[in-house]
Amino acid sequence: MPVDPFERVGIGRTGLGTTRLGLGGASIGGLFRPVDDADAVALVDHAWSIGVRSFDVAPLYGYGNGERRMGAALAPRPRDEYVLSTKVGRLVRDRGDIAPDADVDHQSDGSKDDAYYTDIDGRAMVYDYSADGVRRSLEESLERMGLSRIDIVYIHDADDHWDDAMAGAYPALERLRAEGTVGAIGAGMNQAAMLSRFVAETDIDVVMLAGRYTLLDHDALPDLLPRAGAKGVAVMVVGVMNSGVLADPRTGHFDYLPAPDAVLVRARRVAAVCERYDVPLRAAAIQFPLAHPAVTGLIAGVRTTAHLDDYPTAMRMPIPGALWDDLRGENLIPADAPVPR
Repeated sequence: MPVDPFERVGIGRTGLGTTRLGLGGASIGGLFRPVDDADAVALVDHAWSIGVRSFDVAPLYGYGNGERRMGAALAPRPRDEYVLSTKVGRLVRDRGDIAPDADVDHQSDGSKDDAYYTDIDGRAMVYDYSADGVRRSLEESLERMGLSRIDIVYIHDADDHWDDAMAGAYPALERLRAEGTVGAIGAGMNQAAMLSRFVAETDIDVVMLAGRYTLLDHDALPDLLPRAGAKGVAVMVVGVMNSGVLADPRTGHFDYLPAPDAVLVRARRVAAVCERYDVPLRAAAIQFPLAHPAVTGLIAGVRTTAHLDDYPTAMRMPIPGALWDDLRGENLIPADAPVPR
């Protein structure tokens, strides 16, 4: 069945309710290409005008620019009408102020041009998953955004910092949730295995899964999604275009880097099936992850209003069941993957 992009859905076991479609702040932070402040605010304004009430940012996105721009756009909006999430685990710092022994994100250590974000003006990201780091990160995020509270806080990209996150960040977030300072806590990563571990070993409310449950990548299907569903942990999917290759399989990025030939070939095979039924590849890519019952919503990381408008159009588009049957028959999606019907 087509999905209502602006349906209000609950976040796991919390009292938070948000729209099934949300807007992410990576692109307006200047991911890959510069973004003007006015254009970023205009995109958030447009998202609000069409009914989006879920907004996600992180200190990493533009090294503070994403939060600053998102806050500027949301400041005039009634605070109780939307859900806002951000992340902890990295702090924005001027390169000249970083201690020699700091754990600097290798993408921003000054030894090479940053691979992802533009207009960072001498800033770098320092990993800090301590309890004090969580406190400072949230204070700085609120200051950049100029807002009164954050609803959901994710531990961000703890791939190489599990012990620090479990000793510092997670207990700190548990306390903030118990105090009512934040409404929900979770973890966000570009992998499924450690998110499964978070679900199994903690009492988080939500996970943000980037690029690991898409038409091209099904890593989350065997363990994370059923585990989250069984525990009532919400799953928010992001990166459903796998950094662009499912938007344009002729070229494009996969996991933020130029797509390997094998990935391009597979993406083109999926596109050929879609063309057979006159269905845009983007529509199939958007609807596929949302068909899993553990998936609560989708965060769209876009930089233009036209690209954002693709999402509600795609979510509402009827797709013939035979298309999904063909994808299964050609071993392009797993036989046990739920599909829209």
